[in-house]
This record gives sequence, structure tokens and C-alpha cells, in this order.
Amino acid sequence: MTKVMLGIDTSNYRTSLCLAQEDGRIVAEAKRLLKVKEGKRGLQQSEAVFQHVMNLPELSEQMKWMDYEIEAVCVSEKPRPVDQSYMPVFKVGEGLAKSLATYLRVPLHLTTHQEGHIAAGEYTAEVRPEENRFLAVHLSGGTSELLLCDRLDSGYTIEKVGGTIDLHAGQLVDRIGVALGMSFPAGPQLEELAKQSTGEFRVSSAVDGLSFSFSGPEASLLRALGAEAASHADIARATEQCIANTLEKALRNAVGQGLPKDILIVGGVAANQYMRERLIKRLEHPAVKAKLYFCDPVYSGDNAYGVAMLGWMKQKTNIE
Repeated sequence: MTKVMLGIDTSNYRTSLCLAQEDGRIVAEAKRLLKVKEGKRGLQQSEAVFQHVMNLPELSEQMKWMDYEIEAVCVSEKPRPVDQSYMPVFKVGEGLAKSLATYLRVPLHLTTHQEGHIAAGEYTAEVRPEENRFLAVHLSGGTSELLLCDRLDSGYTIEKVGGTIDLHAGQLVDRIGVALGMSFPAGPQLEELAKQSTGEFRVSSAVDGLSFSFSGPEASLLRALGAEAASHADIARATEQCIANTLEKALRNAVGQGLPKDILIVGGVAANQYMRERLIKRLEHPAVKAKLYFCDPVYSGDNAYGVAMLGWMKQKTNIE
């Protein structure tokens, strides 16, 4: 019987389960976006918790547990690997993980949502960062951070070295998308609309060293929308361009300060193809000489695959 690791992730945006072999092959997975009412820009934690509680039994039925030998269970217990990092949504997945591990009499491994994104990025990128120390950029609706990462046998040590001081990149995308009449989350719809842009409208980015801000660009984009100063497509493209420019400036500053030139970019916003191509063109330029690594777009958003692979890393370390 095939040995697998069960990964569980219950984030602000998606309920996710994954069964993966030690070599990284996925044998089964089930995931579902949380439902957000039309015109809304997110969910309250209580509503997200309720949806996870309802989703997990239905998704579990799709997993065919009995066809595999579950070696251990790994779950994201909190958003980030720092003290006082907490969100109620993750307690839903943690509760299921603890119950299953007890019932199956297998080890339980705890990790974080952010580490799961980094692992998903490493295991699905065409090539992994060569050095054990690398820079990661985590871009999502709940996080926009520059992270100094050290790869260990059991996972990662992560130090935040920069990031947003207000809105996250995903929040900017979703707020502008909803203002344009899109449903939440708006990323794929905004990316599709932006393809129709002439590219003539722009808003300024706000970067100070390794810190940046998206509240000013948001105000500029909303003003342009209200004044009909640009087409909807041009506003969508300007949103993408602002995020890409912001990251380019911050990452140039990071490399200039001596931080690693190997840069892994993960999180839901990192699935945007325009941003990927622009960052590669600007940062892999001879003047910067950075090397960018991107998560597979399918696993850029919230998922349990990275959590499952972290489980294997922890399981192997415990056995040794």
C-alpha cells in the first residue's frame, strides 16, 4: 500500500487537503474556495470557520483514505512562524489533524501556513533555489513580506526583513477588483481584464528601503476609477504594474544590501503572469543578477501540498 503524508490547511480563503508521497507526487487532493457574498471584500473569521467546518467532511469523502497508508499528519496551526501569530480558521484544521492522528495512531506534525507556501514553491518550481539560504517573497491577501529563509532538514527558519506597512498586495488586487465589479477573490478576473489594456495609465509605487505601501496606490486607482480617468482594463493593468514595480524596487534594495540573490516568489498574487514576466525581465538583468524562482501557478494560492511535504521533512528528521 502506498505510503503518504496527509496535509491539512484551513486558511482565510480555502479549505485544503492533500495526500502526497515522500518523492513529492500527489496521489489525492481536495480543496474548495470559501464563499464570499457578491460585493464583499472578504470574510469574518466566524464565517470562515463555519465554512471550514462544513467543507472538511465533504472534502474528506473525496480523499479515499483507505486506499493509502497514512504515515503521519501535518497541519498548518497558525499563519506565520512567529510568537502571537494566530487566526481562528487554522484551529479547524488543527482539530481535524489531531483527531485523525489519534485515531490512526500516527505522528502529528505542526507547521504554519507561510512555511507551507514556501515549501509548495520549492517543490513545484521548475528549479529549486540552489543555496540553503534564499530570499522569499510571500504575496497574498493576508501577507506581503520579504523573508530571509534558511532551509533545514525539518523545514525552514524565517526572518522577516521587509514588507508592506499597510495593505497587502492581494488586498489591493481584491479591493480594486471589487470596485471594478468583480467577485472576490478578484485576482484571475483582474488579470484577464488587464490583457485588454493599452498600458498608458500608471500610478506611482511607494517604496522605502525594504518597506512599501499600497494604500496610496489604492487611493490613486480608486480616484481614477471614480473620475473615469482611465478604462477599467487600464486600471486593472495599472494595479498589476504598481505591485510589480513595488516589488522590483524593494528587491533591488534587498540585493543591494547584500541579501541573497536567489529569490523565491510564492502566494496567490504570484500566480499573475504579467508580474512574473516583468520581474524576471527587470531583476534577472545583468545589472542586478538575481535569480527568480516561482511556484507553479496552480499551487501559488492556498493549498495543503506544501504542508504535506513539510510533514515528510519533519517525519524523516524524527526517524533519523
